[in-house]
Amino acid sequence: MTPALDATHDLALLSWVESANDAATDFPIQNLPFGRFRTQAGGAWRAGVAIGDQLLDLQVAGIVPHSDIQAVMGLDAPARRQLRRNLSAGLSRSSAQQSSWRAALRAQAEIELGLPCDIGDYTDFYTSIHHATTIGRQMRPDNPLLPNYQWVPIGYHGRTSSILPSGESFRRPLGQTKAPDQDRPALGACCKLDYELELGIVVAQGNPLGDAIPMEQAEEHVFGLVLLNDWSARDIQAWEYQPLGPFLAKNFASTLSPWVVTLEALAPYRVPFSRPERDPQPLPYLDSERNRLSGGISIELEVWLQTAQMRQAGQVGERLSQANYRDAYWSISQLVTHHTVNGCNLRPGDLFGTGTLSGPAPEQGGSLMELGAGGKKPLQFANGETRGWLENGDTVILRGYCQREGFRRVGLGDCRGTVLAPRC
Repeated sequence: MTPALDATHDLALLSWVESANDAATDFPIQNLPFGRFRTQAGGAWRAGVAIGDQLLDLQVAGIVPHSDIQAVMGLDAPARRQLRRNLSAGLSRSSAQQSSWRAALRAQAEIELGLPCDIGDYTDFYTSIHHATTIGRQMRPDNPLLPNYQWVPIGYHGRTSSILPSGESFRRPLGQTKAPDQDRPALGACCKLDYELELGIVVAQGNPLGDAIPMEQAEEHVFGLVLLNDWSARDIQAWEYQPLGPFLAKNFASTLSPWVVTLEALAPYRVPFSRPERDPQPLPYLDSERNRLSGGISIELEVWLQTAQMRQAGQVGERLSQANYRDAYWSISQLVTHHTVNGCNLRPGDLFGTGTLSGPAPEQGGSLMELGAGGKKPLQFANGETRGWLENGDTVILRGYCQREGFRRVGLGDCRGTVLAPRC
């Protein structure tokens, strides 16, 4: 079932945590995303909820008997909704728990945020038909969209060991490449490093091996959404991806934002999910009335780039593109259902990537490969710099937020990563 609107979404609801009442915050009391933190390097990770510029330690507040975020994610949907209501009531301005919960607050600026959970398995999908068509046109001008795309959610299994928390740097990868005029490939540093604007879907309660999850129940198994940057080495990818798909071009780093925004928090921003009438409609197992009525979510997405030169000059960077998740070709429910139709079992904390999210307009590309036409049309910045591909020292920041008249704006926070020189 799609989460329903309730008192936790009330526009007039205010918190005794005053920073949560700021109109500019990503984390008003109507949001309440979950994540993990620690107060000292090497310390144990603890479960928390973001509220304004603070976070609430769930164990210290007595909300959960332990600090295992995986156990929270593994609760069934009714229990998760009740937990949200309890948090909302306790953090509201009129709450009698204000005095007891105040000791459980931590300033986000004073603690370390990590990955929001332990990620067991990671599957990356390809849900933007605009991205697939633009990239396909560069590779196959006469046949940009492969025939299976409109029938089956395309995906591949990725690697979890190299998923990094927001703010962490990574080294430019090495791999094999082969130029058209070369007789043999060579090993070297990636020259065509790119970002990919994605959302991550975090699994909640899993399913037993052998049991499929039908469309009507799919969202009961989803905890929420995060921002995901699936860094890509385009030159390495071009040489290695056939016949089996991504390998070294994708497994060196992916960056994840620290807060999981729950589907319950996103309920006010649901939109109908539909396809153009001329396109094939989904097979029956990937279709439901509820998905057609409210299977989409309107999430504004942005990509920002801060070069090393911009950083030294005190500049926040430049926005490269904007897109919206409502333009995705496959919905969350469809991804969950197709992933399990063969009996594949999911577990709390598993991660799905949406694949690069691009809009229908050329300036809405979710990667440099689209915006810069594969490096042929470099982007021009106000400070005189240009970029066809990412350079060492570049920081890419992904942002996402939802807004609708009559409801508070809620955000997903930042997903930030910086490219370092390769270790040769």
